[in-house]
Amino acid sequence: NDDRFDGMFMNLAQQVRGIDPLLDTFFGFLRRKTDFFTGADDQQAMKKVMEALMKQKKFVDDDKKKAEEKKAKKAKEAAALKAKKEKKEKERLAKEAAKDKDDGVVELGSDGFDLDTVPAAVPAPASTQSPPNPPKTETKEKGDGGEGEGEGEGEGGKDEGEESDGEPPPPGNGGTVEGKYVWTQTLQELSLAVAVPPGTKGRDVNVVIGKSKLKIALKNGPTIVDAPLHKPIIIDDSFWTLEDGCQLQFSLSKSNQMEWWPCVCEGDPKINTQKVQPENSKLADLDGETRQTVEKMMFDQRQKAMGKPTADEQKKIDIMDKFKSQHPEMDFSKAKFT
Repeated sequence: NDDRFDGMFMNLAQQVRGIDPLLDTFFGFLRRKTDFFTGADDQQAMKKVMEALMKQKKFVDDDKKKAEEKKAKKAKEAAALKAKKEKKEKERLAKEAAKDKDDGVVELGSDGFDLDTVPAAVPAPASTQSPPNPPKTETKEKGDGGEGEGEGEGEGGKDEGEESDGEPPPPGNGGTVEGKYVWTQTLQELSLAVAVPPGTKGRDVNVVIGKSKLKIALKNGPTIVDAPLHKPIIIDDSFWTLEDGCQLQFSLSKSNQMEWWPCVCEGDPKINTQKVQPENSKLADLDGETRQTVEKMMFDQRQKAMGKPTADEQKKIDIMDKFKSQHPEMDFSKAKFT
């Protein structure tokens, strides 16, 4: 039984204080009280020691192998579960699409109606069949019949889409909640960066990550976030860390990993989810320009939390300081700068 002498050896290890002294004490016992060294030659003694050492090493290797196999099995099961969920979601979307087709429903995209894709059950009026030049939107709106009115609405949808296309996509597919945090997202997870006072320790922070709620507070300070989440998350796959004693990093795993969130918590400003970028949504994977924008947002958020100037404000201060140094003869004591 391997563990029957654990108490004795543990007591001995604590008294000699270390592995090396413990081994030295053990072999000293063999030298003084047994014929281990005198009853056999050096090679036999070394062989016995190596056999005992390799026997224990095999136990360690077997335990390590079992742990790796268990980890690989868990990862495989998680991948299979994810694939099963994705398959069910695709089947659900396919059924909805088939149902819409059976009901004669035609979706309007940002380009309006595409006459080549209109089902046979929705015939186009004679006034719109293969004209030499496409009729103007006003003509379609004034034409008789429900189809003409639908096409007018489609053209209006196109104009609205073109206007929204002029808006830049949200940096990192997220945004900034003033005074709280900067966030980004992928289809699978959300990432939050929360600025805290420099020197903050883990014990100074009170964080509660619930399935449908998030709370972030300082034990001797204000509550930063205490609100319901926009959608449920997977608690076991969500976590937070404290970086450099001045910033909390959160990773929240979405329960539904097939949709974009317009906001993290209910009541916070929402982004236009139609403008999100499907790829490169993690901060480390963003292109240089977008990553620089998100990092600037995070820096400004951290500076504001510490009562310091943002990047743009600091730039103005540096320019003014340079101007003052170049013109020492001027008096700026009564000057006001914005």
